[in-house]
Amino acid sequence: MVATGRKYVFDFDSTLTRVEALDVLAEMTLEGKSNKEEIINEIQNITNLGIDGDISFTESLERRIKLLNAHKDHLDGLVNELRHKISKSIASNKEFFEKYSDDIYVISCGFKEFIDPIVEEYNIPSERVYANTFKFDKDGNIIGFDEHNVLSHHNGKIECLKQMNLDGEVQVIGDGYSDYVMREAGIADKFFAYTENVHRDKAANKADHIAPNLDEFLFVNDLPRNISYPKNRIKILLLENVHPAAFENLSKDGFSVELVKHSLPEEELIEKIKNVHVLGIRSKTQVNQKVLDAAEKLLVVGAFCIGTTQIDLDYAKKKGVVVFNAPYSNTRSVVELAIGEIIMLMRSVFARSSEIHNGQWQKTAAGSREVRGKNLGIVGYGNIGKQLSVLAEAMGMKVYYYDVNDQLAIGNAVKCNTLEDLLSVSDVVTLHVDDNKANKNFIGAREINQMKKGAMLINLSRGFVVDIDALAEGLESGKIAGAAVDVYPEEPRSNGEFKTKLQGFPNVILTPHVGGSTEEAQRDIADFVPNKIMDYINSGNTVDAVNFPNIRLPKQNKVHRFLHIHKNVPGIMAKINEVLAKYELNISSQYLSTDSEVGYVITDLDKEYNKDVIKALKKVENTIKFRVLY
Repeated sequence: MVATGRKYVFDFDSTLTRVEALDVLAEMTLEGKSNKEEIINEIQNITNLGIDGDISFTESLERRIKLLNAHKDHLDGLVNELRHKISKSIASNKEFFEKYSDDIYVISCGFKEFIDPIVEEYNIPSERVYANTFKFDKDGNIIGFDEHNVLSHHNGKIECLKQMNLDGEVQVIGDGYSDYVMREAGIADKFFAYTENVHRDKAANKADHIAPNLDEFLFVNDLPRNISYPKNRIKILLLENVHPAAFENLSKDGFSVELVKHSLPEEELIEKIKNVHVLGIRSKTQVNQKVLDAAEKLLVVGAFCIGTTQIDLDYAKKKGVVVFNAPYSNTRSVVELAIGEIIMLMRSVFARSSEIHNGQWQKTAAGSREVRGKNLGIVGYGNIGKQLSVLAEAMGMKVYYYDVNDQLAIGNAVKCNTLEDLLSVSDVVTLHVDDNKANKNFIGAREINQMKKGAMLINLSRGFVVDIDALAEGLESGKIAGAAVDVYPEEPRSNGEFKTKLQGFPNVILTPHVGGSTEEAQRDIADFVPNKIMDYINSGNTVDAVNFPNIRLPKQNKVHRFLHIHKNVPGIMAKINEVLAKYELNISSQYLSTDSEVGYVITDLDKEYNKDVIKALKKVENTIKFRVLY
């Protein structure tokens, strides 16, 4: 036993477990009954009335047992069900229950018949479980409960705790008002409203502290726990209306997440980001040096898009901030739009549609051509370019491509050695280059003059890649027969009025940066980026980070994990290991990855450690960031 001077009193239903046990029992006993849902809803309603103190607990218990129609034989099955419904943070913190078993009690208005076997697995013996007991008839049917047990009566938990006469500070952890009343009566010193499974306002409003999970409770009390810092204390800010699934994924993992539908201007972002650990953005939010300097707690930036030019990647790295993006998630969406626009431009669909909308019938084959047999020039033969190449070839187009990097041709595609070679042979030119600043005005007046007369131009890459004035002149002169543009040199922060010189041309398709904005793509991004963020926060993995040394780590197994980010200078690893040796820490494994500027080392330790080692590691010269994972 570890002496703490404290006693910890836990509720069972919706605290140690994710459910109300009698609700689960009802699901079992009412299986196959036509009125099952109706009765279960009534049982849940009665449960909540009793928990919130709106009816006496005795009444609540009597009414629920009558509705259950349960038998003794159902209890083994109930226990098996409950074993799979332990609260997530309870299950991950068994060490606490093992170390402090002599100081932990359960006071529940549930029943010992199903509580004892569950908590026994957490080192809580039957004699420290205070709960009701069932009454059975001679056939084993559950017909009631022991009316002499104080816990079967209104405010029974108060009387029970009084009779226990515990020494030291008493802390109560539970989800309901019936748990709070022990604090109100003055026989408990603190009440923690446990909200991991259900948030009951009546209890939370009275609590000394709200515990969204057991990690928070253990952190506040400086007790042994599975993770060093509770996830609910990690604040995540998601901007620019990222897909709601991102909010759901991160919230479900326990983080505190705020969702904002628009981007924020610099000054507003600087103020907002001061206490933020994770920032999620799309393409409009600018994460520059001023923003990063203000973000003292920032660990990660997640770009819910492909491009990262809106982030100062080098400075983020120097600040120890890891950046992830979604390089593949919307590839198919962009490719499909490109295919659709190739066909619509070649067939003059947009012009004919506009005429009909304006009340004009102009049936003609002039300027309407099949794509089969035409030459498609793909500038930028990466993930998008290659997939477009395959689909275009399947439609009968002859594919040419140009890329500054050496790329292997897919299918029958023909590599062009220069951009001019590609422009001179292509009936349609489609741009899929990256956000390198060197690509500004990549297609200007000179390149447009090199294109075939009557060719089409599609830009679904970056707004600054095409000189809009030069493109407008090409359209006016007839050199360019049509264009499709989805991105622009300057784009508004939010929906509203927008002007461009390309407006008004009959065979120009203009879209508001929606190339990757399909429901499927946004959902994929909302899964991919949060998974990368969670993997880094939870384990230290940096696989697929765009600005950081990549390390793929094995899952922790009963070890302490130190994450140390430092400037890549000679001798720093020796200094780190010198500190670990000084404090007699045994290294079970160590992982290091570096680039020219920073090093990232992860050290797994297989024993308890003196917390002074953390201060010592933070003081190692050239340290950028340090954190601990349990």
